[in-house]
Amino acid sequence: MVAVFDDPRRAARPMTPLLAIEAIEAARGHIDPAHLDTPVATSAALDAALGCHLLAKIETANPIGSFKARGADAFVATALAPGEAVACASAGNFGQGLARACARRGHACTVFVSRHANPLKVEALRRFGADVHVAGEDFDAAKDAARVYAGMHGLRFVEDGAEPAIAEGAGTIGLELAPGHAFDAITVPLGNGALLAGVGSALRLRAPRVEIVAVVARAAPAMQRSLVEGRVVRTDDAPTIADGIAVRVPIARTLGLLRRCCDDVVDVSEQHLVDAIVLLHRHLGLVAEPAGAAGVAAVLARPRRYAGRRVATIVCGANLAAPLRAQLLGA
Repeated sequence: MVAVFDDPRRAARPMTPLLAIEAIEAARGHIDPAHLDTPVATSAALDAALGCHLLAKIETANPIGSFKARGADAFVATALAPGEAVACASAGNFGQGLARACARRGHACTVFVSRHANPLKVEALRRFGADVHVAGEDFDAAKDAARVYAGMHGLRFVEDGAEPAIAEGAGTIGLELAPGHAFDAITVPLGNGALLAGVGSALRLRAPRVEIVAVVARAAPAMQRSLVEGRVVRTDDAPTIADGIAVRVPIARTLGLLRRCCDDVVDVSEQHLVDAIVLLHRHLGLVAEPAGAAGVAAVLARPRRYAGRRVATIVCGANLAAPLRAQLLGA
């Protein structure tokens, strides 16, 4: 199903190549086994609540509670010179993955976070050895500060979503899903795009009939608008509880690839994100942060689209801020 990218004028443009399946396969060899071959969970009660058969790929039971270490491991192993120091910006999860990978391979890592970053994630960044700097009102402002800092101090600036090796690492999730699990569609949370680029490329090549739906928060629509229009569309803010997908400024050079990697891009409300977190906890015993539950939120938002189908999703982050956890899960 092609819902938003069917403009014939765009179809005439040269297609951006997918990530090479050989590169995604090779990335597995650079990733800590603690992050590989994650389980797929199902629940009859959850299926009844959603009206479809859900296959939840669980990317949370690992040292950083997120899929991000897959790409970080692949990047640090293949793209850095010995001893090369790095700087990045992060809502928290990518920074944790990068800090851990750098510490394991002897690289210094500086991570910029916004003033409103989840304290749980900031604490974890320091625990994994990152030099943490706080700057800006949101993730994109922190990214600007990190880029400037890297230039001033001679560090390699690492932009999550822009580095092919990061997307190739994330793509190993797609290799694990196909062909071992039969499903009709998959919902993929969309932030800066490494997850979609990697998983989308893997599935296009290994399971081409699967419908791939990217998911953004309605309060952070920049990626959706940019993919629909085929150009960067910035927003002034991104006031969503889903900090992991709260993007205001998309990365221009990745849009062509991301548009090839999905058939549609949909938005979900804050209430759907909340309801998805509660359902995952109630029926699968999972703690998911809002971005990590976005794929389930997409099913809640459009139940007719998925009714009776086999739908995969990636529960991609567990680092739920303590106040929200207490409010929603009572723990």
